[in-house]
Amino acid sequence: MGKLAVRALRAVLVVVLAGTVFVQALMLWALISGNDPEDGSLPLTPLRVITILGMLSAQFALVCVWRLVTMVRRGTVFSHAAFRYVDGVIGAIVAAALVWFTVTAINAPGQRDDPGVTVIMAGVGVAILGVALIVLVLRMLLAQAVARDVEAAQMKAELDEVI
Repeated sequence: MGKLAVRALRAVLVVVLAGTVFVQALMLWALISGNDPEDGSLPLTPLRVITILGMLSAQFALVCVWRLVTMVRRGTVFSHAAFRYVDGVIGAIVAAALVWFTVTAINAPGQRDDPGVTVIMAGVGVAILGVALIVLVLRMLLAQAVARDVEAAQMKAELDEVI
């Protein structure tokens, strides 16, 4: 991975992390100050809490990706230490899906006249879980690469003994 790509990705990660922290701070301020313009159509307080939790899962995934990019840059990504961060990304995506399903459940009673919206929202939740499955497949590929790397190191050691 080139230096420009690493810098660009890190810039994006910083901007997204700063943006989510800013939005979380605004939502926390609205919750603490009591300036909730709730008109009764949707329960805004639970939605704000759920949104804060969803952003927290995204922030956790961003930190894990940052650590993986650092490992890529150092050339240590094909090690067992990388699994911890990949598992963190998978967990964060699953948590985000659960948060989305919670939002869908809160929104569903208001959609009795048009249940298609709830079905679409549930479909988005399934798609989010699909992303977690894609990352899981990538984790399996990483596991194969790590196993091959260990095997190659053992063969090289054996070959060095023979020579």
